Amino acid sequence: MDKRLEKQLSFSLEIDKQKNILRQTHLSDHGRNETDAEHAWHMAVMAYLLREYANEKVDILKVILMCLIHDIVEIDAGDTFAYDTEGIRTQKERESKAKARIFSLLPEDQRAEMTALFDEFEECQTAESKFAHAMDNIQPLILNSSNGGSDWKEHNVTAEMVYKRQEKTRMGSQKLFETADLMIKENIRKGNLKEK
Repeated sequence: MDKRLEKQLSFSLEIDKQKNILRQTHLSDHGRNETDAEHAWHMAVMAYLLREYANEKVDILKVILMCLIHDIVEIDAGDTFAYDTEGIRTQKERESKAKARIFSLLPEDQRAEMTALFDEFEECQTAESKFAHAMDNIQPLILNSSNGGSDWKEHNVTAEMVYKRQEKTRMGSQKLFETADLMIKENIRKGNLKEK
């Protein structure tokens, strides 16, 4: 087999493992825990549908690709729950090692491309990375809201913590942040989310 194709297929098989990484967030209607792959797919579709609400003009294909690859590193690093302060302290180091190993399976040019795209997402400085982060924050919010805040309750997450996380939503989309604000307030009103 052609060496380049062999590497591309090896990487393709490796990322299949993302389907086994369970997140803390549950599917809508009190379904099972979602996987990293489902989260990435959901974000990518949402990015396309909601692109008109980005604060700046974005290259939507780049945003979609960021959404699809941003959690590939969790194959090795594991999922770090958004509100796990202990896990967040070691997240960057774990994900850096995972990024080096997993993307090294690709041909050199694609390794460099995927690594740069992953790093751009992490740095959250470009219009595309900011909008991708908005998707990464609003997607679990709508799932938690649809489940009566059960994941928030299980992990003692407060509205204050959710608002802090949603700051990155505001960076990518003021309109989606305003929508998140309404959803958070509604969940506080319903008793699904404690204020502090």
